[in-house]
Amino acid sequence: MEPRARAGKHVGKETFNPKEIAALLYAYGDVRDPIPETVRVLDEIVTEFLEGVCFEASRHAQIAGRQKLKFDDFEFALRRNPQYLGKVKAMIEKRQSIKEMRKTFNQDDDALMKDMAAKDKDKDKDAANMKQEDDELLDLDDDLDLRDLGAEGSSRVSGSKKRKIAK
Repeated sequence: MEPRARAGKHVGKETFNPKEIAALLYAYGDVRDPIPETVRVLDEIVTEFLEGVCFEASRHAQIAGRQKLKFDDFEFALRRNPQYLGKVKAMIEKRQSIKEMRKTFNQDDDALMKDMAAKDKDKDKDAANMKQEDDELLDLDDDLDLRDLGAEGSSRVSGSKKRKIAK
């Protein structure tokens, strides 16, 4: 049984969202709120067109001995209309370029994350080393201050004793 014959049971039912079809009509110059009959007719036309293209593509895949559809099958189905074929090819090329960009971005992102993690570890190690060095320097500085205070204190004491004695 042909797929189009089975689709006959859906005649009268909308396949696409009526608001989206109304927006599409408005984008191409129709009034903002089109007549419901216009929306229904456009829905049927688009549905029938897509079913026909998919049927042709599936028939080509069947003849080629495949169960899954490939882009080549749609190319074959649209071969008689170069405008549709060109648009579909452009869409596929854009999709592939976006896919490659995402892949590159993800790879760069992964490498960047690894570099950032390594840098963070290095920073943490450097910060720990700096803190340890600062603590050691402060301890040495405190020791020197204590020595200086001890020397100054003894000289003050001895100087005051000398003054007292000299008087």
